[in-house]
Amino acid sequence: MKDFILPPKDWDMGTPLKTGAPVSLTIDGFAVTVPEGTSVMRAAAEMGLRIPKLCASDNIEAFGSCRLCVVEIEGRRGTPASCTTPVAEGMVVHTQSSRVKKIRRGVMELYVSDHPLDCLTCSANGDCELQDMAGMVGLRDVRYAAGENHYARTSGTLAQGDRRARAPEGEANPRYIPKDDSNPYFTYDPSKCIVCSRCVRACEEVQGTFALTIEGRGFESRVSAGAAGDDFLTSDCVSCGACVQACPTATLQEKSVAELGTPDRSVITTCAYCGVGCSFKAELNGDELVRMTPYRHGKANRGHSCVKGRFAYGYAAHKDRILNPMIRERIEDPWREVSWEEALSFAATKMRGIQDAHGKKSIGVITSSRCTNEETFLVQKLARAVFGNNNTDTCARVCHSPTGYGLGQTFGTSAGTQDFDSVEHTDVVIVIGANPTDGHPVFASRLKKRLRQGAKLIVIDPRRIDLVKSPHVQAAHHLPLRPGTNVAVVTALAHVIVTEGLFDEAFIRERCDWDEFLAYAEFVKDPRHAPEANEMLTGVPSAELRAAARTFATGGNGAIYYGLGVTEHSQGSTTVMGIANLAMLTGNIGRPGVGVNPLRGQNNVQGSCDMGSFPHELPGYRHVKNADVREIFESLWGVEIDPEPGLRIPNMLDAAVDGTFRGLYCQGEDILQSDPDTKHVAAGLAAMDCVIVHDLFLNETANYAHVFLPGSSFLEKDGTFTNAERRINRVRKVMAPRNGYEDWEVTQALANAMGAEWHYTHPAQIMEEIAETTPSFAGVDYALLEEKGSVQWPCNAAHPEGTPLMHVDGFVRGKGRFIVTEYVATDEKTGPRFPLLLTTGRILSQYNVGAQTRRTANVVWHGQDELEIHPHDAENRGLKTGDWVKIASRSGETTLRALVTDRVSPGVVYTTFHHPDTQANVITTDYSDWATNCPEYKVTAVQVSQSNGPSEWQEDYAAQAEMARRILPAAE
Repeated sequence: MKDFILPPKDWDMGTPLKTGAPVSLTIDGFAVTVPEGTSVMRAAAEMGLRIPKLCASDNIEAFGSCRLCVVEIEGRRGTPASCTTPVAEGMVVHTQSSRVKKIRRGVMELYVSDHPLDCLTCSANGDCELQDMAGMVGLRDVRYAAGENHYARTSGTLAQGDRRARAPEGEANPRYIPKDDSNPYFTYDPSKCIVCSRCVRACEEVQGTFALTIEGRGFESRVSAGAAGDDFLTSDCVSCGACVQACPTATLQEKSVAELGTPDRSVITTCAYCGVGCSFKAELNGDELVRMTPYRHGKANRGHSCVKGRFAYGYAAHKDRILNPMIRERIEDPWREVSWEEALSFAATKMRGIQDAHGKKSIGVITSSRCTNEETFLVQKLARAVFGNNNTDTCARVCHSPTGYGLGQTFGTSAGTQDFDSVEHTDVVIVIGANPTDGHPVFASRLKKRLRQGAKLIVIDPRRIDLVKSPHVQAAHHLPLRPGTNVAVVTALAHVIVTEGLFDEAFIRERCDWDEFLAYAEFVKDPRHAPEANEMLTGVPSAELRAAARTFATGGNGAIYYGLGVTEHSQGSTTVMGIANLAMLTGNIGRPGVGVNPLRGQNNVQGSCDMGSFPHELPGYRHVKNADVREIFESLWGVEIDPEPGLRIPNMLDAAVDGTFRGLYCQGEDILQSDPDTKHVAAGLAAMDCVIVHDLFLNETANYAHVFLPGSSFLEKDGTFTNAERRINRVRKVMAPRNGYEDWEVTQALANAMGAEWHYTHPAQIMEEIAETTPSFAGVDYALLEEKGSVQWPCNAAHPEGTPLMHVDGFVRGKGRFIVTEYVATDEKTGPRFPLLLTTGRILSQYNVGAQTRRTANVVWHGQDELEIHPHDAENRGLKTGDWVKIASRSGETTLRALVTDRVSPGVVYTTFHHPDTQANVITTDYSDWATNCPEYKVTAVQVSQSNGPSEWQEDYAAQAEMARRILPAAE
């Protein structure tokens, strides 16, 4: 019957999965076949036998320290640890002999002798591996009398609840270390530590931060967070939670568990932060969320997490959250709470009235990359099928639309080529315009692990990000380019590869258009593209650039990962095409370990693009001008679709100022804080007759709104997100929506109030419509996602289980297309008035405009935006760290605190945009990418000077925001 006993899906198998030739052995009389290199412990687990363990876990390499997993092997002396013993052909193993049972009980007795027996009041009660293993080995008594220990506060007392003999009370126990409560999310209690080293190894092998060590020797050994005097908050710990998850006792424990109790049920869902798309178990007590635990079978995160996804979910229950609809006639009026029926009727009447007075194209919609695919699909359908126009846009265009255009032109698809597992096979990596450790930390951990294994790294960034040099990881080359010169640097890399004959001719002849390559090669061979000719322009030493080009072209499997530092430029699309050229030049497409991989900034950037949120494209990246594409939707929706593209966000705002665009439905997006040229955004919003904001909080855009429709958090809805690797992940409802409705239901209710007749009862029906109309989603339904966990599009008849790697046998467009990438300088220039270049980015603990993370304990790490400035520029201006500084551009000015650092180059300053009181985008200009209108956030000419505090504009803005957020008391 053993063949029918399968290990539960969530078992920790003890040691990592191995691949190799099959090896057959016998364990406790049952035959099993596993790959070569598999441990005896895992082989037993594969056949449904659990061997007791404490120091072993299947996400870290075997350590063999706890000695609880000993077994007997016929023909071998002693009792080896099963976690560190690899299987061998014909091996005969005994896991339950009387000898090993006796050894295990003795080992467990030693552990328990130096551990407080307060199990009934311990926060890990019922969720403690030490407790479980004690039961598993049959420990019923501890023979050792009380003596020297680490858990008693005084040398003569025992921990509360300990039933061992009490000694007379004495002096303070020198071995006792008080609990470390410094981290806002978890505690460290050394008195309960069994020194299994799992936390230390998880920090090293999984996270790659190396923040934890074991200090001392023998009985004096214990876990330490950093140097003497450091606690978990001041150490290098990044609060990813890997150590907490690894801990088998209550030594490292979530504060939420201590407060709310051990969870008794869980729901698998997907994180709503960055584009990695981590899978989590939302663990609950009743309907109360206790913790988020990374799901070990999540194919994007493989059981890992970051501080945001793991801990920063408390915003969903924050006091600022608006749960009732509100309306007002003018933005100067206070808000008035009303019923859903009144709010929707008010909104629909306003919007139809605007269309009657100003034409059907006078209103539009904006959707968010934080919303599900199903919600986004309905919002663009609202514009096209109910409003009767194509005025639909999304924040995905504001960050990554050059990816869609550039990769669509060169490869034929508007998405990345690989899955995240691919990084495990790469030999040389280019990271350009991205900061994975802060923006995509779970992927960064996988990348760092590969770098520690010997892969080489090339960083192209104006700032010295952590990957350039940090403990145990160092880039082979850092090209600190001047902001705005991406195209020149990428073309110079291609120049070296072509002129030195390092390109892959066989790949190009087979997979690409050879004539186009010859024309491109003539272009890049021009001496004006040489590194030496561009050194003054880009600021990159020519010798270093040449060395980097050779490393990438000759280093084996080469992968390119990029972010907003590539796309948010006036030549963002050109740079993406240049990156694609590099990949084709070197043959790095179509197999594991290579490819062109955009690191999407938000959880559903890819999905919101896929769903047709652009004014010129229907779902599936098909232009609205194509009659055959419109026919698909017209026949299904029973409406006529406008063949003319609609307005993008900047066009909507311009038209609003001109008086021709008067109404907006904005779901989940805060354009006043996130879009460029804040003053222009405010002017456009103020000119509209009806702005409907559909969100969790009264965000900055809501200052100019007339209708507020409360939204639901990702914990309160069903649907799907599509991550940066095209992976479609299920979002599952963890709890009932606190506002009463999921977001798709609100959009449907608004559509029906305006005359539509939509009758969806579940997001699964919306996905059926997506599959019916969108070729890359043709095979996707909820049943498949439940069966597979997730799939990567295209998922259709040709690829029924999805497509992890793109362009394996050929490019989607046929032949890969080389495109000339001429450098055109941005119109934004430095000069005597504005001599510095400002570039922007994110920080680990905060996310985008901070609406979510600012309402969690993450503010402990980043409570305000700061301006990074090089010591040379700071000295010239008499500035030091902590000073108030004014930063001014041609668009506006704001003030914030200075941080003097050499992470930025002279002439470059850097800030984040997470806090609305800074409003960094009041400085950025309205320049944008030539092909997609993606704003040029990364290049703004500025001047920095001393300041006494907030600017006049900030004070005026704060006053207006306070007035705009007044809410009348609810009627008695």
